[in-house]
Amino acid sequence: MNSKIRIGMVGGGIDAFIGDVHRVAMRMDNRTELVCGAFSSTKQKSLESGVSLGIDKNRTYGTYREMFRKEAKLPEDERMQVVVIVTPNNMHYPIAMAALDGGYHVICDKPMTTTLDEAINLEKKVKQNNRIFCLTHNYTGYPMVKEAKNIIQAGKLGAIRRIVVEYPQQWLATRQETAGNKQAAWRTDPRRSGATGCMGDIGSHCHNLAEYITGLEVEEVCADLTTFIKGRPLDDDATILLKFNKNARGVIWASQIAVGEENGITIRVYCEKGGIKWNQEDPNSLYVHNLGKPTEIHRTGNEYICDDATAVTRLPAGHTEGFYEAFANVYKNFINAVIDFADDEKVDASKYDFPTVKDGIRTAEFLNAVVTSSRAEEKWIAVSS
Repeated sequence: MNSKIRIGMVGGGIDAFIGDVHRVAMRMDNRTELVCGAFSSTKQKSLESGVSLGIDKNRTYGTYREMFRKEAKLPEDERMQVVVIVTPNNMHYPIAMAALDGGYHVICDKPMTTTLDEAINLEKKVKQNNRIFCLTHNYTGYPMVKEAKNIIQAGKLGAIRRIVVEYPQQWLATRQETAGNKQAAWRTDPRRSGATGCMGDIGSHCHNLAEYITGLEVEEVCADLTTFIKGRPLDDDATILLKFNKNARGVIWASQIAVGEENGITIRVYCEKGGIKWNQEDPNSLYVHNLGKPTEIHRTGNEYICDDATAVTRLPAGHTEGFYEAFANVYKNFINAVIDFADDEKVDASKYDFPTVKDGIRTAEFLNAVVTSSRAEEKWIAVSS
């Protein structure tokens, strides 16, 4: 298959940060083309966004349902093939379900859904309709995250004992939601964000990164969700104690009121014979500790890093692989799967190293347990699977 994969976008209009991130990411490998979109909940704003992006006005739609209906009437070699969903959380589920029913592959922002029941239904729909579903847990796209995964899961440092993940930000340290910040407004609104704020927004990345790098699964949680800003209906800070399978223990701290912090997601994994540390603000470096030996620093772009990391390294050593590149790596692996699907319609998405609907299920189960634990008197709440 030589032609570009045709993409339609729902949400992500001209004033949306994450929409532009997706568009940059999909352009990096020149294997996709944004051909249509319903970029806003208002038709005029969607049209303005389409014009600014150079999209044919006849393929800029007022609603996602209109887009799906009219795209389906176009010749097969013209209509969109993939739907990208970059909306507030509460719209992920209905749009994804409609897209899958329309026969489209899907890329969806996290969290996949706002409830566990929705996540389960969506997984069933992906299987029934035999379509590829990608969830943009973009931190898995960093080369040094893949290097960390390779080292840990190969057992080079022995059995895993403890996983510590933190994600501090300061952007909601004041009531941005009442100061005209649209991103803050919907992320702190339970009608649009779901049952949790900080944990669903950034804590979900912590959970995903912990399971991705270690290959372990969280089995039980003991959660404390806190709202520090008066009048805010959802949590803006959270601490979660974790019990993993294979007797590993862990903790997640996620905060959006941590003054002085920008985007400091950091993961540490401690094993019998050593450990690793990776920080998103220094993404090219992976610190590898070996018991009784000096610390090693593995750097992106060097010949000694693993094949999976090399495959998603875009720049020479010493050039920072950043947020856009990591996003593009998720797209790259997803598009590989879509191209292979077009050839024989028999694709195992788990073999392509991008977050799938199963990761969305894991996040939904985790967040459901976290909210339950935070509200309950019981100390530990099981994470279903």
